[in-house]
Amino acid sequence: MASFGHVAVGMALARFRATDAPLRRLAPRMLVYAALALLPDADVIAFALDIPYAATWGHRGASHSLFLAALVALGVAAMARAVRGPALSAGLLTFVAVGSHGPLDAMTTGGLGAALLWPFEHARHFFPWRPIPVAPIGAGMLSARGVYVVAMEVLLFLPLWAYALWPRRRAGSPGES
Repeated sequence: MASFGHVAVGMALARFRATDAPLRRLAPRMLVYAALALLPDADVIAFALDIPYAATWGHRGASHSLFLAALVALGVAAMARAVRGPALSAGLLTFVAVGSHGPLDAMTTGGLGAALLWPFEHARHFFPWRPIPVAPIGAGMLSARGVYVVAMEVLLFLPLWAYALWPRRRAGSPGES
C-alpha cells in the first residue's frame, strides 16, 4: 500500500471518536490516529539494517501482527488512564488503528503477506480478496506504476476520507430542524 489508506483509517477513527467536533479541533487527534495506523510500517528500517524481508522483524513481519497492535493499545490505554482520560475508548480505537494495518496489507496484490498471527505462528498471510495494488518501494513511487497505485488507493478509501473530512453541522446551526 502507498499508505494513503492507512492514513484514511486513522483520520476516520479520530472523527468517529468526536463526530461533531470541528475539523480544526480534530486535526491533532487525526494526526495521532493516522500515525498509529502507520506505525507498523516503522519496520521499513529493516531494509537499512539488512534484515531480510521474510525475517520475523522484516517488513510486514511481527510489527503487522494483531498481537503487537494489542500491546500498543494497552500502552495507550494505560497512558490515557494515567492522565484520567477515556482509557477504554482510546485503547479500542488504537487497537483498530494499529491492528487494521496488517489486514489491509494482506489485501494487497504483492509482497510476502503479513504476519497477522505472530507470535502464535510465523506464517505470512494474504486474504483471498486482494483489491489494493501493492506500492513500489522507494523512488518507484515516482513512476507511472506509483501514480496508479496512489490513485487506486485514494479511490478505494474515498469513503473513509469523506467521512473524516466532511464538515459537520453543529447542533442548532442554521438549516437544521
